Amino acid sequence: MSTIPQSAPSSRRSAHRRALVLAVAAAVGGFLFGFDSSVINGAVDAIEGQFALSSTVTGLVVAVALLGCALGAWAGGRLADRWGRTRVMLLGGVLFFVSSILSAVAWSAADLALWRFMAGVGIGIASVIAPAYIAEIAPAAMRGRLGSLQQLAITVGIFAALLSDQLLATGAGGAAEDLWLGWEAWRWMFLVAVVPAAVYTGLALRIPESPRYLVSQGKLGEARAVLASVLGPDEDVDDRLARIRSSIEADEANARHGTLRGTALGLKPIVWVGILLSVFQQFVGINVIFYYSTTLWQAVGFEESQAFAVSTITAVTNVAVTFIAIALVDRVGRKALLLTGSAGMTVMLAVMALAFTQASGSGQDIHLDGLWGTLALAAANLYVVFFGATWGPVVWVLLGEMFPNRIRAAALGVAAAAQWLANFAITLTFPPLLSAFGASIPYLMYAFFAACSFVFVLTRVRETKGVELEDMPEAAGRRPARPDARPGYSSSP
Repeated sequence: MSTIPQSAPSSRRSAHRRALVLAVAAAVGGFLFGFDSSVINGAVDAIEGQFALSSTVTGLVVAVALLGCALGAWAGGRLADRWGRTRVMLLGGVLFFVSSILSAVAWSAADLALWRFMAGVGIGIASVIAPAYIAEIAPAAMRGRLGSLQQLAITVGIFAALLSDQLLATGAGGAAEDLWLGWEAWRWMFLVAVVPAAVYTGLALRIPESPRYLVSQGKLGEARAVLASVLGPDEDVDDRLARIRSSIEADEANARHGTLRGTALGLKPIVWVGILLSVFQQFVGINVIFYYSTTLWQAVGFEESQAFAVSTITAVTNVAVTFIAIALVDRVGRKALLLTGSAGMTVMLAVMALAFTQASGSGQDIHLDGLWGTLALAAANLYVVFFGATWGPVVWVLLGEMFPNRIRAAALGVAAAAQWLANFAITLTFPPLLSAFGASIPYLMYAFFAACSFVFVLTRVRETKGVELEDMPEAAGRRPARPDARPGYSSSP
């Protein structure tokens, strides 16, 4: 009987620290994702005044980045299979860097929209590559926690953007006022993003390539070195390498399975599961809470001048509750967290819809008095808690790990593109719905989608906790193999 050397625990901790460092490096893309998608919030009014824009054109300048995100996610997944994960990270970092400078020096609404679209492409790339890379370098036992770092980085990026915008606007006496070098504060808001963009670009040049991509390119020695550095002494690196190689050879022998095409409306069932997870993550209305939170807070009695403070409370809450997911995702599993989140969000959104039936006024000029205002405010923050501890991080974890090796990056790209399009649809439709029906009907609609997401997760999503990536099921309805299942044997009935 072989024994584990006394140095094994130390070696295991060292390997897991290495995996953590690589996951944090990849998650910097999530920080840029959150920062760049939120930084424009503090600049909107100044941009509208600077270029004399109508509210419709301003809305398009803001929303066009979401279309760039969809394109970046779709293309990023495919490029990752051709160029590798780290090279596509590098592309995303360069797009972030260049678009931040060009947005800062924009001379018209048209070119600003173009640079924001470019930034969106970078955001879309980061939204695909970070979860895929983290899933492929993480040991199965800690993959959920490391995958959750993506969402944590996004929420920290959102908070950093809000804080940066406020500091720059306050320093200049307003976002439209000159700050340094004759530039208005809103231009500096965009320019600040070059710092994290440069960090991300530098990290992309230094971190190792995904071992699964290296195996696909025949670089077995490099792949083995990466696996050995993150798995630790308890894992048989050669066996893991052989399993990855075997799965890739099987893909090549049956190439048609290396595509996303299938019998379910033209796509494989597992791809549809990923798409619907992404769509539900947005259709529960989370970005309405973040993008239009000022309306809610003013409705319950806060002054407009307090908008930053109350938005900061929401952003900090979102950061804090992500740690709940990090603590639980590898213990209770992905599915249990999603079901809890769906149930909680359904109730909180329904309470908000009920409260707003008692509102006076119309459109964005609405008021909630007394107990109804307190109830709506409490429900909104509890909704953020339920989302931030479950659907926010766990969907990214699942998207990074649920697909078979051969289609992971491409399928993740399609799912992430669907997520950005759903984000665009929700963001664009809330103002007219608010004007036509008040806040109650939109929140009731989001409650309906949250209830649907519960049914969907219960019936279509399989648990992936502890399952090796090589054992991920091809079809949504098939049970994943046991963590201890050997290659060549199926644990499905």
